[in-house]
Amino acid sequence: MTLDDRQLEELCSRTLERTDFPELGEKHTGKVRDSYVKGRGRTIVVTDRVSAFDVVIGTIPLKGQILNQMAAFWFHKLSDIAPNHLIDVPDPCVSRVHECKLLPVEFVYRGYLTGSTKTSIWTAYESGQRSYCGHELPGGLRRHERLPEPLLTPTTKADLGGHDELTSKAAIIEGGTMSEELYAEAERITSELFEAGTHFAKERGLILVDTKYELGLDENGDIVVIDEIHTPDSSRYWHADTYDAAMSRGESPQAIDKEYVRLWLGEQGYRGEGQPPELTTEVRCEAARRYVRAYEQVSGLTFEPDLEEPTTRIRRNLGI
Repeated sequence: MTLDDRQLEELCSRTLERTDFPELGEKHTGKVRDSYVKGRGRTIVVTDRVSAFDVVIGTIPLKGQILNQMAAFWFHKLSDIAPNHLIDVPDPCVSRVHECKLLPVEFVYRGYLTGSTKTSIWTAYESGQRSYCGHELPGGLRRHERLPEPLLTPTTKADLGGHDELTSKAAIIEGGTMSEELYAEAERITSELFEAGTHFAKERGLILVDTKYELGLDENGDIVVIDEIHTPDSSRYWHADTYDAAMSRGESPQAIDKEYVRLWLGEQGYRGEGQPPELTTEVRCEAARRYVRAYEQVSGLTFEPDLEEPTTRIRRNLGI
C-alpha cells in the first residue's frame, strides 16, 4: 500500500471514532471495538480508536481496517489449534462472530523482559521484584532480554475506564474466577497459540515478544478464542535482524507495534493518569504507517485500504 502524507493527513479528519448502528442489536462499547449483540450473534465494529495505559487517547487513520483484517488472518491460520468465534468479515472494519460467554481474564504471554507500563514485567523487575504473577524470575537479567521460558501472566479484565490488574493462576482458581480444569485448558491453548505465533513470526523476520489472548465459552461450554489475536494492538513485535545489535548497544529493539504511541505519550509525561495529551497529526500518520507495515510484514499480504467514508460504507455492506 502506498499512501502519501497528504492522503494520510486527510484521513485523520474522517476516522471511525464512534458508531451508532441500533439495527444490529444491543450496543456494548469497548476501548477499541463496538459490539452489537442480537440473539446468539455478535457484530464487532473495529473503530480507529487507540488506547494506551488502558485509556482511549484518540484515533489513528485506517487502524480499524488493519486490526480487523489481521485478526481474521490469524483466526483462519490458527483455527487448527483452537476454535474461534469468527463467522465472516462483511466489511473491512466489521466481523460477524458467534456470541460467547467471556472469561473475565486476559491471558498475557510474555517471551521477553520488556514493557513500559506500570504492570509490565520489566517495570516490576527493575523495581526489584522477582516474583511476577506467580512466577519466580532469576536475577541478573537485562531489559529486553529473552526470558528463560515464555510465561503466562494473567490479568483481570477491567470494564471500560478501569485498569487491568496483575493476578496469578493461584489467585484466579482460589478466588473462584475459573476452575482448575478450565484454567489448565486455557493455559494449554494459549501456550500452543503463542508457540505457533512465535514460529510464524520468526519465518517473517520478526520476534513475537508478548501478546494477550481473550477467551470465551461457546454454547457447549468449550473454550473459543475471541476478540483479536496477534495484532499490533494485542502484541509486541520486534525486527529479528536488528535485535542482537540493539541489545549490544543497550538500545530498545526496533518495534512495529503501538509501542511507538506509548513512548510518545511517555515523552509528554503521560503514564495513564489525568488527561492524555492530544495526539498530533504527525504522530497519528506515523502510527498509521507502522500499523500498515506491521500488517504487511506479519501476514505477507498487501494492505488495500478502503478510503470511503466508513459509516456509509458499513451501512451499505451490512445492508442496514
